[in-house]
Amino acid sequence: MIKFIKNKIMAILRDMFKDNNNINEKSVVGFASFAMMVIFAIADIGSGVFGKDLVINEFIYNSFVIITLGSFGIAEVGKIFRKTEE
Repeated sequence: MIKFIKNKIMAILRDMFKDNNNINEKSVVGFASFAMMVIFAIADIGSGVFGKDLVINEFIYNSFVIITLGSFGIAEVGKIFRKTEE
């Protein structure tokens, strides 16, 4: 079962870095950045429950926000201005 999962993950990674693929790399980067922001939020709430302050530098969090917005924005603009071949 573990070998099957490992093979599936490796196949996705191999396909992701091909020149012709169906995976939008900008969306993958945007999702990873958004997931990191969600992890920060959950950790902040969790540490707040125990009375501790989770210190996250503002520029690090803002960097994730910019990466997320930029990745999703570029991906959507690419969809809008993509030339359709007929």
